[in-house]
Amino acid sequence: MSAADVLIVGAGPAGMAFALALADSGLKLAVVDARPPGAAKADRRILALSHGSRQILERLGVWPQLPVTPIARIHVSQAGTLGRSLLAATDYGLPALGYVVSAGALAQAMAAALDAAGVAVRHGTRLAALQDTDGGCTAELHGGDESTHIDARLVALCEGGVDAGGEAVRERDYAQHAVLALATPEQAHTGLAYERFTPHGPLALLPYGREYCVIYTCPAAELETLLAEDDASFTARIGDAMGSRVRLVKIGPRAAFPLVLRVRRQAAEGCRVWLGNAAQTLHPVAGQGYNLALRDVIELADRLRTGGMADVRASLARHAAARRLDRAGAIGFTDGLIRLFDPDFALARHARGLGLLALDLCPPVRHLLARRMLFGARAWP
Repeated sequence: MSAADVLIVGAGPAGMAFALALADSGLKLAVVDARPPGAAKADRRILALSHGSRQILERLGVWPQLPVTPIARIHVSQAGTLGRSLLAATDYGLPALGYVVSAGALAQAMAAALDAAGVAVRHGTRLAALQDTDGGCTAELHGGDESTHIDARLVALCEGGVDAGGEAVRERDYAQHAVLALATPEQAHTGLAYERFTPHGPLALLPYGREYCVIYTCPAAELETLLAEDDASFTARIGDAMGSRVRLVKIGPRAAFPLVLRVRRQAAEGCRVWLGNAAQTLHPVAGQGYNLALRDVIELADRLRTGGMADVRASLARHAAARRLDRAGAIGFTDGLIRLFDPDFALARHARGLGLLALDLCPPVRHLLARRMLFGARAWP
């Protein structure tokens, strides 16, 4: 293919969602991915999907194929204080507040949907260069020993993360790592998720099948110790943080990754748009990252489907402006939670506990917070 209306670079969860959203638009799509076939399906990350994301994935036709675990309730608390808040799906007339699924299962369902729609993905093909032209961009692609060029009116960059450094990027290093593992609870979790703020950082337990996905945050200096601990010691560490709320009887292998905030200040420029982790990398607290990406994807696809290809540069500028509130809200909400519950601010610990108690006693504020997590900017009046 030497020309396309839309070139999508990256066939991960964000890139494939964008391709699916445009699959029946009549636009000529080209999708490339630097990884070999099947790499996305092997992604072991665990994603928390909001109710709003379920609505988007239903529209894309992949929801029925996803092996999701519903989140019926979310228990939010802080270690060492009495305050806590409980969010329940029944308060909002919803079947669930959110859903937990592996990134690999999501990728597999999306890949099958793309195949059914006749949208091919060129694997083992990386973007080597991108040059602006009067009509859009010319992309130089390298696949194996071959080099090809594609002229595209719009290029969606959905591969990799936000490049570190430079004035175009906002950055914050939380000096923390997230340690992930699957753990078996002594009693059935019944769809109850936990978000607990501790002196070492946030600790989340997400229902996943019959297990919990544990996301244990620790200072970077403690990472090697945590990874070297035997399973019994690590399980006991989680138990100490959770108290009597839940007891884990078995834990699986651990993986870890650093926690940083990196945000591309301008998510669109000329004929280029950045989506997913290529636009922003967020702390996993409150599970905002992929849900924000899906909202970005569907809004842009709708804009392009309704005449937005007539002037791509103007459409992308309008897209960036339209998404500014939701994007800033999700980034600020996530970053604000981490800073608010920073263990270095020990004097504010009890005030935060009282805040959680007040949140539980003030339904309108609690509902607004819940709707923000469910729907993004649509929660605001």
